Amino acid sequence: MTSRTSDSPAPALGWLLLMPAVLGMLITLVLPTVLTIGFSLRSGGLEGPSRFAGADNYLRLFADDTFWPALGFTLSVTVMPLLVALVVAPPLALALDRGGTWVRRAGRILLSLFPVAFSPAAVAVSWLRGLRADADGPAAWAGSLADPATAPGTLRLIVAAATFGVVCALAVMAFLPALRGDAGVTPAMLAVGGIVALAAVAAGLQLFTLAQVLTGGGPMDSTQTLALLQYTFTWRAGHLGLGATLATVTGVIVWVLGIAATILAVASRMRLTLTPAPGREAHSDADPALSPVPGVPHTPAGPPVPDVPYEPAGSRPADFPYPSAGSRPADAPYASHLSGSYASAESPVPGAPYAPGKAPAPAGPYAPQGVDGAGTSGRRASAGGVAAGLVALAVVTVAAVAGSLPWLSGLFEPGETVAGPNVHLNTWLPAFAGALVSVGVAYLGALGIGGLRPLGRRSEWLLLPFAPWLFVGPGPLGIANWNTVRGLGLVDTFAALVPPLLVSVPALLVLTLLCKGLAERNTADLLSGVVKPSLPMAGILVVAVTLVNAQDLLWPLLVTQQPDLATAPLAQAMAAGRFPGGAADVGLATPLIPMALALAAVVAAQLLYLDRLALSVGRDTGSRSSVQDA
Repeated sequence: MTSRTSDSPAPALGWLLLMPAVLGMLITLVLPTVLTIGFSLRSGGLEGPSRFAGADNYLRLFADDTFWPALGFTLSVTVMPLLVALVVAPPLALALDRGGTWVRRAGRILLSLFPVAFSPAAVAVSWLRGLRADADGPAAWAGSLADPATAPGTLRLIVAAATFGVVCALAVMAFLPALRGDAGVTPAMLAVGGIVALAAVAAGLQLFTLAQVLTGGGPMDSTQTLALLQYTFTWRAGHLGLGATLATVTGVIVWVLGIAATILAVASRMRLTLTPAPGREAHSDADPALSPVPGVPHTPAGPPVPDVPYEPAGSRPADFPYPSAGSRPADAPYASHLSGSYASAESPVPGAPYAPGKAPAPAGPYAPQGVDGAGTSGRRASAGGVAAGLVALAVVTVAAVAGSLPWLSGLFEPGETVAGPNVHLNTWLPAFAGALVSVGVAYLGALGIGGLRPLGRRSEWLLLPFAPWLFVGPGPLGIANWNTVRGLGLVDTFAALVPPLLVSVPALLVLTLLCKGLAERNTADLLSGVVKPSLPMAGILVVAVTLVNAQDLLWPLLVTQQPDLATAPLAQAMAAGRFPGGAADVGLATPLIPMALALAAVVAAQLLYLDRLALSVGRDTGSRSSVQDA
């Protein structure tokens, strides 16, 4: 945190930038939540009058013989993806990191394929092809979905196999920056692991598309998930109050998980920073946030340490920029309170003593990156490290491809569809519009909280009001949002396909952590030190949220039943019900052009930006704030 005077306009500007996110939260998160709770306290159907019922719906839900089995089954489906995220992903991330630059980048590119191409509806209809009499391979497991005794176990296996690649890829992308931070690796990995675990459980509790398309909760309610049961209560049975009650119960659990994850991130002082771009001088004037010596700007009074060899016999180069202790910049954090550092100019890198005959190796994310074979420690990767990284990547890739075989084979088979001519427009334009708005609003809020720090070192606690909705999907708020859309007369219109969300809380959290890390190292103005290096992350999140929005089934299912307005996932689900045997068009949700554009964007982001991210926890000993606080 950069200390500011009380009359500085920065805090006021920070509050101003946060206001759109606050309004978005009130309108599209708080209000639907209040409406959902209100519906849960009333009895009645989707149409007609209703009356106040108090806690009757809750007593009825907890006494219902389908609720507890649905809760237990939903939690059981979550186990395998959770194990993948916590047992498979961390060792793979470590192997890729220790394998060096090119192994790590190859892993990033290969793993990017899975989240870009993942479509739950497409995966589900591809597995339905296993219901055919001549089905073979993994898809033949789907034949067991017709038996109540075997359907739950089969659905668990299908969910685990179908999501293995995307869960592993996303978790690895979260763990890799923690291995490159400038603080302790173990605390950072533990903090990231805690957030990943909470996110996996929250996502599992809201599982809808795979279960809806594969089994619809049957046979004999043996595969009911909480989201499916809510859909059944509300739109199949017409019990609005009971459905809202289940939405509230599910929402409370997910809210607690979101609050816990946010507290973990804030309390651990989590932050994201950027390492220098490969092949670029770490002390570039154009980007003062990337100074090779944390907290030391590239100015005439204090130039960065040049990359010159050290002379033997303990001598320093004649042109060493700090020939005496009194000549260093006044704001250079070369102080004796920094652990392991010297107060004199003998050490050009804080924390690294001057060693005769050799230059100290810079540590942390500000060490020059991009050296062939160099890992996070700055050492050249060993042949064993490269081999281990490649083997680990190969094993995980083979497992992910094996789980995706039904989908891969279905892409090359003809299929039936009930989609209209504008199906791709219906799928991608509303998804992109929703992502652009929700991430854009979140970015402004992140600049306000993390970049301008209106509450000083406690600014990140401003994320806490948003925290309950960190992991909330369309399900828990679906009833209230559907009721609002119906009240506005927008059901069965193109406008209704736009996701009803004005601020993306996950994007707000990620961008705030990045703006915080950049601001702590910033020695220039907000535009060049925080906005410029953080803007690419906002663009990356727009692409990510667009992909998530486009592959959602629940919201389009609620607001339209017209084939001409169907999105690709909705058209696939409708075709799966109309054409038995899994004859739906598997490739409808992953058209070539949008997928190619998304993949190109993701690969470029991985190589040029995401591979430079470093995540740290605890006090940033290289920032100006830590020196001032001490």
